Amino acid sequence: MRQDNGMKSIDIAMEEDRSFCDISFAEKLRIFSYDYLKCCRYIANFDRSRYVFTKKLYSKLISASQLLEDFLDFHGAKNSKEWFFYREMTAAVRHLSLGGYSQKHISNRLQFYDLPDDEEFRKEGYKTLDFLTNALMKIAPVVLEEARRLSIPLPDEVFDPADFPGVSTSQMLPYDIDDENRDAQKKNIVKIASEFLSVARELDHLGFYEPYSAEGLYQLVPAKVNEVEIRRLEMVVHNLQSSFDTYVIHGGYRYGNRMLKQLRGFFSVVFHLLQMIGRMLHFYERHLHEAGYKNIYKKVQDRLSELVNPDELLDRTINHGLYYTCHFLSAGKDLAQEILNENIERASITAGVPVKLGFHSRPSLLVAKIVQHYGGKVDLVVGEDRFDASSVLDIQWAGGKIQKENISQVMFEGDIRALKDIQILAGVNYGEDTMGKGVPLPKELGYLK
Repeated sequence: MRQDNGMKSIDIAMEEDRSFCDISFAEKLRIFSYDYLKCCRYIANFDRSRYVFTKKLYSKLISASQLLEDFLDFHGAKNSKEWFFYREMTAAVRHLSLGGYSQKHISNRLQFYDLPDDEEFRKEGYKTLDFLTNALMKIAPVVLEEARRLSIPLPDEVFDPADFPGVSTSQMLPYDIDDENRDAQKKNIVKIASEFLSVARELDHLGFYEPYSAEGLYQLVPAKVNEVEIRRLEMVVHNLQSSFDTYVIHGGYRYGNRMLKQLRGFFSVVFHLLQMIGRMLHFYERHLHEAGYKNIYKKVQDRLSELVNPDELLDRTINHGLYYTCHFLSAGKDLAQEILNENIERASITAGVPVKLGFHSRPSLLVAKIVQHYGGKVDLVVGEDRFDASSVLDIQWAGGKIQKENISQVMFEGDIRALKDIQILAGVNYGEDTMGKGVPLPKELGYLK
């Protein structure tokens, strides 16, 4: 009996699905286009952009364009000459709105990030918002014109500015939850600070001090900087922020340990910049970048390029977005290092000097790499002298003293995580035999390869 009831329920559900599928393509197109076209009618009449494009409006544009894009793709718009341009403009609205949402979030939250010298960054952020919103305002009337050509009914209703208020008010909720001094906080702080330094090192090679020319931008994107790499970094930094909020501080930015919350400000702004860069690079690489497509795709690319200037898009993506990503990662290094050294567990070990050849280039490089990997301070102690174990040059200076004084053992002091690996490295004579030839490293040191 229970089984019969279950079968009946399935039959009813299938019948309902069939009835929904009986709605014509034209009617479903009207339904799925409705909110999207209503947004386009609203923004097509703007004469100023910065203050009327709120996060709520961006959110509406994102959700409405996402639904319509999915609907069009389901019905094969990517392979239809009649529908391809309408579909591509829908994608353009979605990605520009996603970029705008991230930049708007940064502008709204900037005062809470406690970043140094942020006034120029604020101005550049507004410039990027102006570019994105002006592009959306140029696209909107073209979307409406294309909808008329395709006989898609335009909504009679029009949104009102009151439908899209900003997030800010003059009031703040009472701060009455203390989220500091949580148990097991130190090991998580150490991990997060180390990972911040690791990400900063990874982007060191992309840092630049002068804006790229248009020619330089096209040489950089997508050959050296592209959506795939930026999205990967975005995920790394997002995990960093998530770990911080879960294991270190649950609350916001207003009170508490200023150094920790300032560090969060650095990687939060970097995360949202990477979000924006990723969306804008996706739009450029997928919809504007020439990649040898068929003629119809090229024609649509040209039409989109008239609406969204590729030179300006890359300028804002790289000369604003990537520049400040690298800038704030670099600016946060000293703070992350200070926080790391305040929270690491310290110890000391005694280790032998590399047999026969001492601390020449290979052993010095491997020791320095271990210390750099963890980021905490480690000193190489030789008698009364101390040397920075993260510096190949310092270790080699120490090597000269060791050889001169015929010393066979030295001491390392500092970050216990690095000391454990240095101890392992010393156990295999610092990765070489007595003739100076390299030997396989233990699996624990696989990151040194």
